Order: sequence, then C-alpha cells, then structure tokens
Amino acid sequence: MPAGDVAGLDERRGIVSFADRGGRVTPGQQRAWDRAWPLYGRELAELSDVLDDAGHLDAARWFGRSAPLRLEIGSGMGETTAALAAAEPEADHVAVEVYPPGLAQLLMRIEAAELTNLRLLRGDAVVVLRDHVAPDSLDNLRVYYPDPWPKRRHHKRRLIQPSTVALMASRLRPGATLHLATDVADYAEWMLEVTDAEPRLENPHGGWAPRPDWRPLTKFETRAEREGRPSRDLLLVRTGDPA
Repeated sequence: MPAGDVAGLDERRGIVSFADRGGRVTPGQQRAWDRAWPLYGRELAELSDVLDDAGHLDAARWFGRSAPLRLEIGSGMGETTAALAAAEPEADHVAVEVYPPGLAQLLMRIEAAELTNLRLLRGDAVVVLRDHVAPDSLDNLRVYYPDPWPKRRHHKRRLIQPSTVALMASRLRPGATLHLATDVADYAEWMLEVTDAEPRLENPHGGWAPRPDWRPLTKFETRAEREGRPSRDLLLVRTGDPA
C-alpha cells in the first residue's frame, strides 16, 4: 500500500474507537480552558490557520519553529504527555484527545510547567492522521492505554486494527518509532499480532520491549500493577515502504 493510501478506513468513521464520555469540567479547568485553549488548542474543524496548502498540519507554523514532531493519541488527563514534553524541549508534541476535562487538565499542566512545545487537538485521531498528517512526517507516534472495549462484541471499536496501524506506519518517517502500551492482556496480544503483520514496522525486540524508564510511571499504571494487570510496551521502528 503506498504511503499516502489509507484504504480500508471508513471515510465516514461509522465506527469510532473512543467512547464519548463527556464529563464535567471543573471551574479551575474552565478557567484554564478560557485562558489557554486559544493559544495551545484547536478543534478538528478549526485547523485552517495551521494547515499547509495540501491540508496537512504545518507544525512549523503552529509552533513557530522547525523541530522533530511527536504525536500522541489519547492523552487522557495529560500526566504523561506533559512530562514527556518537558523532558524533550528540543521536540514538538501534539496531543490528540476528545475528552474536554482531560484537555483542560493538560492545559493546566502546560501553564504550570510553562511548556512551549506542546499543542492540543480535539478530534477523532484516525481522521487527524488520515486527513491532516502528511505521510513520512512524524518522528514518533505514541498510543498509551487506548480504550480497551473489553466486551468481545466491541473489539471492532479498538483503535489498534490492521488498517489504523497501516495508517500510523505511513505517517511515520523511516526510522521513526511507534510506541504502544496497554495493561489489558488480550489487547496486548492483539497489538503484537497486528503490528507483526504490518510490513512497514520492524520490532527490534522480537516481542515486548522492556518498560522504558523514560515513560512516566503514573498512578494509573501503579494501580494496575497492584491489581495484577502488568503493562506491556511495544516499541516499533518504521522501515522503508515494502516493495
């Protein structure tokens, strides 16, 4: 499949991989949103000022500089996202999330840490990747603890599917990394199976990667470990396009 081809993805996105949780924004989060969203955030439908002529994200325009670009799908409440952006000031980071309280909390973290290299995008990550990320443009793509959709009949809603992994691989530049993590055992096995089958991804560990010490250990992961749900990491490298 050519790098720009996303065949197999429903353009209408009739099936989405995230639950519309809504959620209540606290007064503090609302104040952070009012102050900081215009500076650091964009809705998917309001990207025109940071897109190039092809409709792809123009990171240099959005960040005001040229730097390696890292994208995270599903930043949640932003604890890991903010920590990684603070640890890598030489790189630019874009977090894609749909949950308003999580985005508002991440805005609070941006302000507290005075981060200048992190931007937030609210919308469906598959649409973002398909329509607004150029092929071969990302230096890193992270998906940590995606919604597990535990019921078998809902497994088709899981983000990690052959078509989405092919899309993710196509948006990475050769040599860049795709990092997946989950504490759901059957989802981890499925992730390994799907990524092993993607010809543009190489697994240098031959299976699970040792837990990177630079990935922050969150309260969520600590609780999962205590409850007998160890996390599994996959660190995959984008190769050249298959012949």
